[in-house]
Amino acid sequence: YEDFCLYPNTKEIINDLKKFNYKLIVVTNQKDVGMGITSVEVLDKMHSYLKKEIQLDEIYVCTCIDNCDCYKPNPGMLLAAQKKWNLDLTNCFMIGDSWRDVGAAINAGCKSIFIDRKYDMPMPYKPNFTVNTLLQAKDLIEKITKENKYESCKFR
Repeated sequence: YEDFCLYPNTKEIINDLKKFNYKLIVVTNQKDVGMGITSVEVLDKMHSYLKKEIQLDEIYVCTCIDNCDCYKPNPGMLLAAQKKWNLDLTNCFMIGDSWRDVGAAINAGCKSIFIDRKYDMPMPYKPNFTVNTLLQAKDLIEKITKENKYESCKFR
């Protein structure tokens, strides 16, 4: 937990999206918890920190070891958020830095914004948008929102 931190300016960038009435929802695979590598207590501390720093509406977690409906790239967590928050997923954005995030967005019908952190990994899905930073993702969402007047949501 002590090593857990946010990228610089994350708090300001994400909280700035609140002015557009976005739902700020985290969807995260945490297989290490299911495998016993990381404890639930440590995960809870990380999520408490996130909730303190960022105006989150919800955090959805998949701790499954095997593939399941909620483990990204499967859309289960996004579909659960859709149901709970009555979201139109076609007007939602999912920001992520892995192929699993992009895949979950596509599989749920969201717009995907891939933050390319130059990881050495395959990209079996084609994101709707690719940016280099979270700030660029936020700016893109603001531009699209203003142009289309979305009443939308945001996933991370």
